[in-house]
Amino acid sequence: RGHCSVHGRFKPWHADKMRDEIPGIKILVHPECTREVVEKSDLNGSTSYIIKTVENAPSGSKWAIGTEVNLVNRLIQRFPDKEIHLLAPDLCMCATMYRIAPQNLVWAIENLAEGNIVNEIEVDAETKRFANIALARMIELTENR
Repeated sequence: RGHCSVHGRFKPWHADKMRDEIPGIKILVHPECTREVVEKSDLNGSTSYIIKTVENAPSGSKWAIGTEVNLVNRLIQRFPDKEIHLLAPDLCMCATMYRIAPQNLVWAIENLAEGNIVNEIEVDAETKRFANIALARMIELTENR
C-alpha cells in the first residue's frame, strides 16, 4: 500500500502528548498522515494550507505540526511570534524532498517542453490503484474542510 514515510511516522499518541504538555495547542497535519492522525488533528491540509494557516494565526498561538521537519523549522523562523513545534519528538526528514533543487526542476521542465520525458517512473497496476486511492483521499480531505 502506498504511503509517505515521513507522514507515516506520526502517531495519534503524538497529538495526545502535545495536548497534555501544551494547553491550547492546535494540531495541524498534512493529509498524507494516517487517517488516525488526521482524525486526531484540529486541522489538516496541504503544505500551502499549513503555511497559510500558521501565517494567518494570531500572535501567541500554539501549533504542533505534523509534516517534514524542514518546513516546520522554516515556519519557526518565519513566525517567531507563534509557538510552533514538530508533532513528533524525532526528526522527520524527507530525503526525496532534498533532491528537488531549482536547477533540476528547470532541467525537467525544459525537457518536457521539448517533448522529452525524463525520469519516467513505471509502476504496476496495483500500485497505481493504491496511488489513486491515496490521491482521492487527500483531495477529499482538503475539499471537505
